[in-house]
Amino acid sequence: MTFEPYLSRWHLTVDGLSVHTHSSDLLPVQRAGQAAMLKLARSHEERRGNELMVWWNGRGAAQAYEHDGPALLMERLEVTPSLTEMVRAGQDDEATRLLCRAAAKLPRAQTWPELPTLRRWFQGLEKMASSAGSILFIALKTARELLDSPQDVGVLHGDIHHANLLSTAEGDWRFIDPKGLIGERGFDYANILCNPDLNAATAPGRLARQARIISETANLDYARLLRWTLAYAGLSAAWHLEDGDDEMAARTLDVAQIAAAELHR
Repeated sequence: MTFEPYLSRWHLTVDGLSVHTHSSDLLPVQRAGQAAMLKLARSHEERRGNELMVWWNGRGAAQAYEHDGPALLMERLEVTPSLTEMVRAGQDDEATRLLCRAAAKLPRAQTWPELPTLRRWFQGLEKMASSAGSILFIALKTARELLDSPQDVGVLHGDIHHANLLSTAEGDWRFIDPKGLIGERGFDYANILCNPDLNAATAPGRLARQARIISETANLDYARLLRWTLAYAGLSAAWHLEDGDDEMAARTLDVAQIAAAELHR
């Protein structure tokens, strides 16, 4: 897959170096003097995310200009200021509030595009927890209870964290790189508590403090948010185990342990 057909079709000029990840290729471009980003998806999940960006139509997310199969031409956002750098500079609380305020702008209407359910996503935890014990099984039990009693169901970004929220030149924050799911709104905020990295996520007192900020800013029940965090951390650990990365799985389960401990205070 190459950029060339889309450069010609959409009258684009290259405006920087390409970036290649395990799931997509990105190229900064210009169209009629306007900065944009050309993204080519190399996985079904990334294609689904592109389609969701089109559906959102710039509401809370980067504006999509063109879309054709694996290719998405979208608004190019700024890499600075960075929410990750804000956390490292002692502005963790403000970064969390920015994430919550931006997430509130994402449409979650009942007229949904075709997206997988959150229950289907948690099949990875079902598979791994059956052969593991302790906290991973507790995460699975918690996930089942939450999925069996959903609240405020709608379209989810599916990967809300500090690196996926970028700013326009005017200072308006917008999301990129959604996974695209249907499920309970509270799930979208649990990932914030596992980010921007596991050192930050497991710092003493950090999870409880940021969970309270999310609860207040996003109008979410504090205990239920902790339960989603426990479930999500278990799911993330299961993915690491599936990939053979036992070290990252163990560190991610530390987040689950912290959430579980906070629930029992």
